[in-house]
Amino acid sequence: MLSVRRFVPSLSLLMAFEAAARTGSVTTAASELSLTQSAVSRQIKMLEEQLGVELFHRERQTIRLTGGGEVYAREIRESLRKISAASLMLRTNPLGGTLTLAILPTFGTRWLAPRLPGFLAANPGITINLVTKLSPFDFRLEPIDAAIHFGTAEWPGGDLTLLRSETVIPACSQELRHFHQFRYPIDLKKVPLLHLTTRPRAWERWFAMNGEPTQPVPGMLFDQFATAAQAAIASMGVGLLPQFLIEDELATGKLVSALDLPMKSAEAYYLAWPHEREKHPPLVSFRNWLVAETAADR
Repeated sequence: MLSVRRFVPSLSLLMAFEAAARTGSVTTAASELSLTQSAVSRQIKMLEEQLGVELFHRERQTIRLTGGGEVYAREIRESLRKISAASLMLRTNPLGGTLTLAILPTFGTRWLAPRLPGFLAANPGITINLVTKLSPFDFRLEPIDAAIHFGTAEWPGGDLTLLRSETVIPACSQELRHFHQFRYPIDLKKVPLLHLTTRPRAWERWFAMNGEPTQPVPGMLFDQFATAAQAAIASMGVGLLPQFLIEDELATGKLVSALDLPMKSAEAYYLAWPHEREKHPPLVSFRNWLVAETAADR
């Protein structure tokens, strides 16, 4: 441990270096940290002496990161961010039991959020923090315990458990369906088709499944289901949308099936987590609850 501690500078030295690196000014860093300019300069010098490496080029009254200093600044900034996040989590839940979960926006707001009160009521010692992530990420670089994933059963450096499958339907407004009187799959090509950037070939699969040639299908692009659904409600086109995420719109008639031709998605929803968090108590409780909640949909 002694050899390890030698390369762990004090937090005050690292904060002084990070502030100067980020602002490009010892004076600005000193103001931010409520220190004198000479104090910040001394701390940076002490850090350089401890590491045995120059972190800044000093040119008259200015400083500029060296190549090594720039890489070190990125790593230190990320580490300080993680320490800050961990401290905030501890402060908001001093007894522990915090789970930070990455969610897909529409799944999180429409399916998960209404059910979370039941989980929290059954697990009063657990606090859940939610962050939005649209695509897989590296758990090693994010202070996140688990993630809701839609896709194949793959997550580098992580484990997964299947939650549920999904059926999509070609959905549009009643007005659009009435005006165009859709009868066959090819009829949908007469109107704008609404695409999701995360599923660029979904419409091609749907047309192929219904006997139409497999070829690129032009249309409008959206990065979230919610905006695609709103566009469909506004008669901007037909969206290929997950049926379970638009149940309210279907029930109220804001959306209808353009044609009664549903398609089961090739991908599915999973819960993913890093290997080392496998036995994290809040994750175990949440995983067991989530698997039970989605049992009927598998």
